[in-house]
Amino acid sequence: MNISCRVLIVDDELLVRQGIKHLLNWEHEGFQIVGEASNGKEALELIERLEPHIVITDIVMPVMGGEELTRAIKSRFPQIEVIILSSFGEFDYVRSTFQSGVADYILKPKLEAFQLLDIVQRTARKIPSLKLVESDDDGGLSIHAMLDKLLSGYEMDTQDTALAEAFPYNRYQLFGADLKQIQTKGRDQSSDSRWLDRMKAELEADLPHAVYVHLPTEPNMVVWLINLDQSEMAALAHTARRLAAWTRAQFPEIGWTLGESFSDLSQLGMYYKERFPKLNAYRFFLPESQQLIVFDELPKSTDEVRDFNMNHFSELMNRRQFDEAFGKLLEHVNGLASQYKTDVFEFKSFVGNVIFNITILLGRLESDMKKLEESKYKYFKLIGDTTHASEAIALLNAFIDEANDVIGKRGAAGSNSNMTQLLHFIREHYAEPLSLTELAKHFHFNPSYLSSYFTSHNKEGFSEYLNKIRVEKAAELLQDDSSSISEISGMVGYSDHSYFTKVFKKLTGLSPSHYRKQYTGKKRD
Repeated sequence: MNISCRVLIVDDELLVRQGIKHLLNWEHEGFQIVGEASNGKEALELIERLEPHIVITDIVMPVMGGEELTRAIKSRFPQIEVIILSSFGEFDYVRSTFQSGVADYILKPKLEAFQLLDIVQRTARKIPSLKLVESDDDGGLSIHAMLDKLLSGYEMDTQDTALAEAFPYNRYQLFGADLKQIQTKGRDQSSDSRWLDRMKAELEADLPHAVYVHLPTEPNMVVWLINLDQSEMAALAHTARRLAAWTRAQFPEIGWTLGESFSDLSQLGMYYKERFPKLNAYRFFLPESQQLIVFDELPKSTDEVRDFNMNHFSELMNRRQFDEAFGKLLEHVNGLASQYKTDVFEFKSFVGNVIFNITILLGRLESDMKKLEESKYKYFKLIGDTTHASEAIALLNAFIDEANDVIGKRGAAGSNSNMTQLLHFIREHYAEPLSLTELAKHFHFNPSYLSSYFTSHNKEGFSEYLNKIRVEKAAELLQDDSSSISEISGMVGYSDHSYFTKVFKKLTGLSPSHYRKQYTGKKRD
């Protein structure tokens, strides 16, 4: 029996992978694109499962590049042929891969259909067990190729006779398994492949008349397109529940998702790229015990949580009302986590940003901040790696505990109410012509005593602290083009523009004009 040549594409640029996939009518020429990966590590995981005949790989990629991937393939899968994609400046890398046994190479800037076809055909002829076959049809695309184009965003006539015959029913649903945690915990994915067979068997048993197609995905997802009659949708949900129950004991890390139904196949790309991933992401906030997400069974979403009042939080911190500040913060974070539609990236970013802000705010009040400053980077990474909201909240609580340790070590001196009132007054009245004499008069201090008192209870003297507060406020105002630099200097309490410029540069390393230019330039980028 003739078999087609299975091809795996490996490149860290999605557009390059898509370009190669759609440059040829692969099926018509006797080839089948069985998968794609964004680096060598992902490719090796796919190779074990998909057993391609040919791997087309970029040479320079993150995690594992084409040179290392080629050596690994030739060591572990010597029967697989490798074709290298490279740019003009990468020939030294290409030469080293030839020493490892690559079949050929293609220059990306000169990649054209006839050249690609010629190279893959010549490479395929080197494989003894393989005999290329060409379609007997008129060159039309296979059903898999049509679906692949829809998934990639290409417009197609979904009323095409072949598609209509292949998908005869009036409803479509996406059903998938999230394998991220299996890979994260180092489980050998190839040894767990039996559950995929079970998935197919369950679908065949419960939905014998339905049509289901395994869609190409990133390595940590498995997604099926199910075409079924509306009357069978309840049976599909029942199958999903049974599969989730079966994997709960053997594969507790797997999460299952059954998407919303749709009636127009032309919507496949939108559901596959937008709605289904968003639905699957709800897992981050839903109860950890909920292994299956069914769109039609999601709980009603409550009102959105209001934006966090960072200004009020900062004021509480400056007044040393730490318990109230941290309490409001945790209340807000828990509120966000209770909304399963919260964006995961925005949630993690908020938790990371508030940790950053806490270190800045405490840095103005506390002296021994070195340990906390160093540990914040550890928290940034750990929060980014979390797989559930509860993990991120636990890390925030741990950071707050560390922050409270720093606060506690300050002791009675750190909680001095007179110093707290002085600092708060300066932050409230920085734009006024504030002087040490005026401050002493307001708080009924002797000016000379107040000067030594301020220095002994604070990291900076009065003038240094006032300048720091004014420059911080000026930096905020400079991020907006609505006021001139001269106007801003007056707005933050400086009557002498040249003195303002001198102080600003001393504290920030940049003149006000350069600071504004740098900030607005980055903002545009």
